[in-house]
Amino acid sequence: MLTLAVGVAHTGGAAAGDMPNEEARVDVVYENATFARRDVGLSKFRNTLKIDIDRQLGRRGAFDDVGVNLKLRGTFDGVYRLNDDTYGNKAGGAVRLENTVGIPGSSVAHGEGLGSPTNPLTAGLAGLPGGGAFGFNSTDPSAPRYNPNEGMVVLGEHLHRTDGGVAFAVPVRPCDKDSRGCIKDYLDATRQELESPEFNDRWDFIREAYVTGSVPFDDGSSLFMKVGKQQVVWGRTDLFRVLDVINPVDYSRNNIYDELQDIRIPMWIMQAEYRAGATETFDDLNFAVVWNFDKFRPHNIGQCGSPNVILDAGCFMRGMKNLWDNGGTVANFANLGLPGLAATDFGPNQIGIRKAHLPSWSLANTQLGVKLEGQKSGVGFSLNALTYRSQLPSLRGGIPARNPFDPVGAVDTTPQPHPYPYLIAFDVHFPRVNLIGGSMDLQVDAIKSVFRLEAALTEGEEFPNGLRKRLFSESRVFRYVVGWDRPTFIPFLNKTRAFLISAQLFGQHLLDHELEDRPFGKVGMPDWKDNNIFTLLLKGFYMNDRLSPQVIMAHDVRAEATTIAPSIDWLVSDNLKLTVGANVKVGRGARKFDDCRTCNPFHPFSASPGQGPNDGSLGLGGFEPLGRFRAGPIGMAQEEDELQFVMQYKF
Repeated sequence: MLTLAVGVAHTGGAAAGDMPNEEARVDVVYENATFARRDVGLSKFRNTLKIDIDRQLGRRGAFDDVGVNLKLRGTFDGVYRLNDDTYGNKAGGAVRLENTVGIPGSSVAHGEGLGSPTNPLTAGLAGLPGGGAFGFNSTDPSAPRYNPNEGMVVLGEHLHRTDGGVAFAVPVRPCDKDSRGCIKDYLDATRQELESPEFNDRWDFIREAYVTGSVPFDDGSSLFMKVGKQQVVWGRTDLFRVLDVINPVDYSRNNIYDELQDIRIPMWIMQAEYRAGATETFDDLNFAVVWNFDKFRPHNIGQCGSPNVILDAGCFMRGMKNLWDNGGTVANFANLGLPGLAATDFGPNQIGIRKAHLPSWSLANTQLGVKLEGQKSGVGFSLNALTYRSQLPSLRGGIPARNPFDPVGAVDTTPQPHPYPYLIAFDVHFPRVNLIGGSMDLQVDAIKSVFRLEAALTEGEEFPNGLRKRLFSESRVFRYVVGWDRPTFIPFLNKTRAFLISAQLFGQHLLDHELEDRPFGKVGMPDWKDNNIFTLLLKGFYMNDRLSPQVIMAHDVRAEATTIAPSIDWLVSDNLKLTVGANVKVGRGARKFDDCRTCNPFHPFSASPGQGPNDGSLGLGGFEPLGRFRAGPIGMAQEEDELQFVMQYKF
């Protein structure tokens, strides 16, 4: 630790004796994280410098215990240059998309599907002329909306084969190298922004910057204030969040596996907490108000082409944005009355994602929460309420689009497009969500255990739903966690030091879940109505606590997916710490679900036998795009096993 003496100038409202010339604590830490992924090679070479400055100012005017804290963090991840053919400017290539229709050349390249000059099935189909009649241009670089077969991967190819389902090509190079599929102000990072994410227009290199202080009252109570850029931690759980939803999370850093302290995105927030102390009923009682007055920020789910893309959702969204802007080929989409399904071309503004609606700053778009927290007979509790914007994206259909089967509607000179029910064309929204919940922790000395309980009910969250014409619906969601912590001696491993055993059961229940059986499969909400995830931590201590092995496991019950993360921390000295570990996934992997191929937005051209105008899906499905919600974040990362090395040095 590096300690510096910092003087403070006199300010009005306090006597000189109230302003001691205290020292500022300055901690400077360098960290290198080097990960290697199976079949990929280097997946992270992240170098981080962290500076933490803490200054206690004493009494200032009406405030006691005034303090100032500043945390700076800067990162450079060299993987985008050292492994640039996987994650950088040379990533991706030409791809081939599956075409199961029974004709020669059933595996076709991007740009060679239905509607292109190289596919003889185009001529005369539904009265359309051949030669790319749907408006998709993959051959003429001089024409607008050129979408060449380069710098691409097939959606989900790292996890599964297409296997008769839909899929499409996704650009994977940074957005300054290839702007296709980049969603403005949402998923549009350049290589510099990917490798040094803190240096952006939100000034994220200022990790935290806040002032704290307390106003004491004559009855012994006080008002605590904390204002600035900060993390607000509600709840008592690890890994999966229930109440801890005030700050968004950067999942691009290391998926769900980093400590939340490191991946929460700090926001400009004001906290005011009235600390009543002991009352006639409670041993301790506090009431807090939290106002997040910062401009809205969603989770960072990871941009396609970067190492960590939770649920692979960023790749789906980039591919869909590219389809909307530039058109493209979708594997196994059209039924031509022949065995199998034909790869199908779509032109611009026909399917895909049009844009993201990120809430601008306004008083109505800020977020407000209240919390009552206390303790009674050794039992800690809280009651919480929060109104906020969903930090996860919702895809809302029903946007105006062009009919690809209309010879006039397939070109840009068509009159104003209009919405079509059940059409896979979307805008991205972040809906308002309201939450109520609570938490509790209690110590049971008889079994040397601490139990942690947490629960929350939300309304306003939106989920994909193939039963609705706009392909989404709201559902109330009940989430809960039961945690158990216990120090336990395991004599054959260590006779002198107890191991920490910590287990959690995380549950989620969708109260307004919809799912129906249709001729070819289930249609509705791909998210499980009920699901549970179990986590287990076993941590030991050796060499006067300088050597600490641990293993963390998580199992997703419905996804049938498990992750196992063993590691060893070695505190070489007071300044140097080394961590060696791994992250291994086992389980079922990718899951299938209805993909709306058998929806009928463009009757009669998109109708299956017996379907009437604007009928919904018959349930034919595949891995993409909705199977990811059934596989979950663990199942969708089945092919991302890693060896990990982390070195930290404190100056």
